[in-house]
Amino acid sequence: MTRKGGGAARSTIRDVALRARVSASTVSRVLGGEYPVSADTRARVLRAVRELDYVADARAKAIAGSGTPTLAFVLEDITRPSFAHMAQGVEREAARLGHLCLVCSTDGNPKQELGFIEMMRAQRAAAVILVGGAADTPEYRERTRKIADSLASAGSRLVLCGRPPLGPDAPVTAIEYDNEGGAHALVAHVLTQGHRRVLFLGGPPDHTTAQGRVRGYLDAHRARGLEPDPELLLHGDFTRDCGYRLMRRALAQRLEFTAVVAATDLVAAGALTALHEAGLDVPGDVSLAGYDDIPFARDLHPALTTVHVPYQELGRLAVRSALDRSAGDAATHLLLGTHVVVRDSVAHVGP
Repeated sequence: MTRKGGGAARSTIRDVALRARVSASTVSRVLGGEYPVSADTRARVLRAVRELDYVADARAKAIAGSGTPTLAFVLEDITRPSFAHMAQGVEREAARLGHLCLVCSTDGNPKQELGFIEMMRAQRAAAVILVGGAADTPEYRERTRKIADSLASAGSRLVLCGRPPLGPDAPVTAIEYDNEGGAHALVAHVLTQGHRRVLFLGGPPDHTTAQGRVRGYLDAHRARGLEPDPELLLHGDFTRDCGYRLMRRALAQRLEFTAVVAATDLVAAGALTALHEAGLDVPGDVSLAGYDDIPFARDLHPALTTVHVPYQELGRLAVRSALDRSAGDAATHLLLGTHVVVRDSVAHVGP
C-alpha cells in the first residue's frame, strides 16, 4: 500500500479484517483479548497484523477498554508554576503505576473542560483530575456532581484538587491544602515582626482558594486583637501582572502600609517590581511575603518569605487516591498541610 507521492500508507483495521477474512469487530476482539474466538481465527488475524504491520489506534484501544490505562489531568493554565509542578507529580506517579497521563489546559473555558472530560469518559479513563479553585456556587455543585456521576457510571473517578468538595454522598475524591492555615501562619509571622498595617494583594473574591487565604489574613489579625483596615485588602487574580498593577495602585493612592502579603508568589514578584520602580527597598522600606513557594521564590532579590505548598505531593496523592478503590464510590476528602518558609523579604519594624 502506498500514499500518493510514494509514502507507505498506514494500514487500518479494515485492511486487517479483509486480509484475515473476518469482520473489523472480530479484529478488535482478538486484539482486545477479552472475547473468545477460535484458534484458527485468532491465528489468521494475528498473521494479518504482522504482514500489514498494523498498529492499533491508542484511542480505539482505550475506548475498547484495553491498552495502557489512562489518567486525565485537567487544569486552567499549564504555564502557572504551581500547576506545572502538580502536573509533574501526577505524571511521575501515573508512570510509576503504569498509567498514561493526558494533560488538558482549558484556559478557564467550562465547555472545553466538559468536552475533554466527556472524551475521557468515552475512553474509560481510570480517573479525571480537575485542578484549581472555583466559585462554590449551586451551579458549580450541580455541574460537577453530574460530571462525577457520569464518570462513576463508566467506572472512572473524579478527583478535585483545590476545588470545593461536593459533600459526603458524591463519588468524588477531594484533595485540598490548608489555604487558610497557611495564610494565618504567614500573616502571624509578619505581625510578630511588628507590622500593623499589612497590605493584602488577594485573588478573585469569589474564588475558594482566594477566600481561604483572605480568611487566614483576617483571622491572624483578630487573634491578636487587631482589626485590619478594609482599604488594605485588594482583589485581583493570581498573576504577576496583577501584582504589579495592584501595587502601583496602592502606591498611587498613598495607602499606608509597612508590609505586603501577596496571594501567590507570582503576585509578589509583580509587587516587588513595582516597589523597586518606586525606589522602595525590600525589606528596608516595605516587607513582602508570598504564597506557594514556587522554585524562583528563593531567587528573587531579596529571597521571598512564603508559604510552602507540596504541589508535587498533591499530584502524586491525587493519582494514588484515584486508583485506590478500597472505599468504593464513597466520597473521600483529604487535607494537606502547609508551612511558612522564612527568607529575607520580611524585616522587623518598630521598637
